[in-house]
Amino acid sequence: MISSPSPWIPTLTLLLLSLPIIFFFTSHILPPPPPPILSLPDELDDLTLFRRAAAVDSHPTHKPISRLGSTNRKPKIAFLFLTNTPLHFAPLWERFFNPNNSVQIKNLYNVYVHSDPTVKPYVKPPGGVFSQDRFIPAKQTYRGTATLIAAARRLIAAAIIDDPDNLFFTLVSQHCIPLYSFQFVYNSLFEINDHQVAELKGLKYKSFIEIIDQDVNLWDRYTARGNNVMTPEVKFENFRVGSQFFTLTRRHGLMVVKERRLWKKFRLPCLRPQSCYPEEHYFPTFLSNVDPDGCAGYTLTRVNWTDSVNGHPHTYYPSELSPELIFNLRRSSFALPYMFARKFSPDCLKPLMEMADEVIFRD
Repeated sequence: MISSPSPWIPTLTLLLLSLPIIFFFTSHILPPPPPPILSLPDELDDLTLFRRAAAVDSHPTHKPISRLGSTNRKPKIAFLFLTNTPLHFAPLWERFFNPNNSVQIKNLYNVYVHSDPTVKPYVKPPGGVFSQDRFIPAKQTYRGTATLIAAARRLIAAAIIDDPDNLFFTLVSQHCIPLYSFQFVYNSLFEINDHQVAELKGLKYKSFIEIIDQDVNLWDRYTARGNNVMTPEVKFENFRVGSQFFTLTRRHGLMVVKERRLWKKFRLPCLRPQSCYPEEHYFPTFLSNVDPDGCAGYTLTRVNWTDSVNGHPHTYYPSELSPELIFNLRRSSFALPYMFARKFSPDCLKPLMEMADEVIFRD
């Protein structure tokens, strides 16, 4: 007697055939899982690094210079590159840092790069000012998470440890370009034209960081981790937002790497990722609360938020580039003009290099 086939076989077959369709729609309909928070080993590594930075800066033989003068060493600007892709604009920055291979300028800056080590293919050092020894030990980063805060703090700490003459710390990304020559940026930050007057009155530099306390999305950003999660360390009236990219003084950089209290809150994962950009919240909130008078309140990096998509600013493409665009991007309603700008597509390199000497670096 021949037994009849099991009634479960057609059902199982249909289910197996449906699995690819189920997986496809699941991946496109359900929200992606939240990125992991910083691991304990990464936190401990950072803590060790930050303590080293604090210890180095407090050592009597490593005191940074405090004012300009003919008998002092020259102060420097530390440029901190935060990237998870190749440094597409390395040739333009090379021209910025080394116009005509000027030996004098080479002693006025340092370059540090935090490159996400998990990105494939790995970001290879392009050489020149971006040599291998300029890449600091890095950790994985995720957009809209506290990993970007941690990466910026690592860069600051590394620059503090590396050179006591680093007095300014300028954070930029792989999508940023300079809008002026290095000498113009240096002279503006250190007030070279007001050198003698500044020395007489005792020079105290300010940090150029955007600090916003009036924004329609401020409450949504504040409660992105849940109601009452940020208190008591961060009250809503003390919560600020601003650009991710800044230029901090060494004094403020040291405060940032020493800070622990607010970090405990800003490192927490968000329930509403669309309202959560910790890298735009932590630094303005902290510095505006500890030293509001020491902050200029604006950034030196121009960003165009027209036609922004998913929290990303406008991206410039080659067809949009012109001398007029560079001049317009420089314009600012603040005391200093914008000195850097983003966001530019990688294929903008060629037209930018073509106008570098005659437009960008001609102040």
